[in-house]
Amino acid sequence: MPKTPNRYTIPGSERAPFAGARATGAVLPDERIEVSVRVRPKPGQRGLGDGGALDDRPPAQREYLSRDEYAARHGAAAEDIAKVTEFAKAHRLAVVESSAPRRTVGLSGTAAALSEAFGTTLQQFEHDGGTYRGRTGSLSVPDDLAGVVEGVFGLDNRPQASPHFQVLGADGSVIARAPGASFTPPQLATLYNFPTGADGTGQCIAIIELGGGFKPADISAYFTGLKLPVPNVKAISVDGGRNHPTNANSADGEVMLDIEVAAAIAPKATIAVYFAPNTNQGFLDAITTAVHDNVNKPSVVSISWGSAESNWTNQAMTQFDQAFQAAASMGVTVCCAAGDNGSADGVADGKPHVDFPASSPFALGCGGTNLAATGTNISSEVVWNENAKSSATGGGVSGFFALPTYQQHAKVPPVAGGSKTGRGVPDVAGDADPNSGYRVRVDGQSLVIGGTSAVAPLWAGLVALMNQKLGKPVGYLNPLLYGSLVGTGAFRDIVSGNNGSYSAGKGWDPCTGWGSPVGSKLLQALAGSPQH
Repeated sequence: MPKTPNRYTIPGSERAPFAGARATGAVLPDERIEVSVRVRPKPGQRGLGDGGALDDRPPAQREYLSRDEYAARHGAAAEDIAKVTEFAKAHRLAVVESSAPRRTVGLSGTAAALSEAFGTTLQQFEHDGGTYRGRTGSLSVPDDLAGVVEGVFGLDNRPQASPHFQVLGADGSVIARAPGASFTPPQLATLYNFPTGADGTGQCIAIIELGGGFKPADISAYFTGLKLPVPNVKAISVDGGRNHPTNANSADGEVMLDIEVAAAIAPKATIAVYFAPNTNQGFLDAITTAVHDNVNKPSVVSISWGSAESNWTNQAMTQFDQAFQAAASMGVTVCCAAGDNGSADGVADGKPHVDFPASSPFALGCGGTNLAATGTNISSEVVWNENAKSSATGGGVSGFFALPTYQQHAKVPPVAGGSKTGRGVPDVAGDADPNSGYRVRVDGQSLVIGGTSAVAPLWAGLVALMNQKLGKPVGYLNPLLYGSLVGTGAFRDIVSGNNGSYSAGKGWDPCTGWGSPVGSKLLQALAGSPQH
């Protein structure tokens, strides 16, 4: 690993300014900052894959770790946390939080003390979207923490992710071309043949939010209108984030879409909403808090925020991926939206890009379709693409994550401009086009919203129903999707359309994955009684 005298450079911690950003001056030395330090897992413990949680065994044959078991085997070692605590004391930093299961130590100190501790210089930056506190280059720690500290988050507080939703007719960006073609979530559950006789009882769906909020009155009105039970929705604060609704044009649209879709599919499930700041620190801390939540115990996590891989540090993508792997070992399914800006994913360099965190091999990447129906039957379903750059499903090939073993026979194309391939995205799909969007309520307004943001909670709701019916979490679905579930009729294959650089085709493709769900057949296949 790269080193400077008596210092260890944290791999993957390099950071560059936003494109077009300029430094406007140093951060005040006495500014108080809190950071999250991720430490390594305990060495020498049994592998995460023991018991089949990470392979293609059906849920009934899998052995998942409880949260306590996971912490005991794979959490941070007490001596490593003690080393970080000693390091903090030596650099005039306070320990504000310490979690062995989350492998996270929260430190607080002045900008000057933190800059010295981690070998960096903090500056204020100005860019088209506003200002942020940032850094350039790598981070380092003293040699005795080499390998102990795997990531440091919070020194840079730039906005990290965008919500993946689009309001029909908003600002003229998405024009209604088929008025009246929208759906309620229960209508989509019928069209996708979701299992009947289940309501999510005994399940908890975690939802990650990096802004916005919900109003209980809106939730009550929406579910009363659908003639469904009003769900139990909990707001959980992470890193000072909170339920803060403002107006329908804000991130409230994301929060309400996520809650209303997931809870309309599984109305008796507990909905735990983890609010955090929109930074890489807030995002990661929200995920680890949800995954290791021993009170609410979510069995599925829905994430509708993300951005192109090129916007992330390697240390961030690595730590998110590890958090998702921890989720898999505990039987928790993580559903991630694949993006709403086609194969470019909002990057203006003319090349295809894939959205993270959907590109993690341990995430269920959720792509988007345009759906048309006659009565309770789907009449057509194609790749969502109203505009390849601004209103189309994300999807493509990761430039960071290698091709997972489970995708070796999926014919994932090579990364653009090269011969090597990587993790292909998405894995599955569902209705996402705002022109065939979801009827929801946001801040007192009835709206139609689309985006792959809707597909993640749609799948999260389906997972909650299947977990209830099976009596055991389905957990990490990806190896099954590319293995024993192939040919079971569990998916409606999407073979028409493109997202810019990639086209749909028979079988898996980088637009809609395996396709949209045929829920009852998916459940039967997971239960070991597939119907061909």
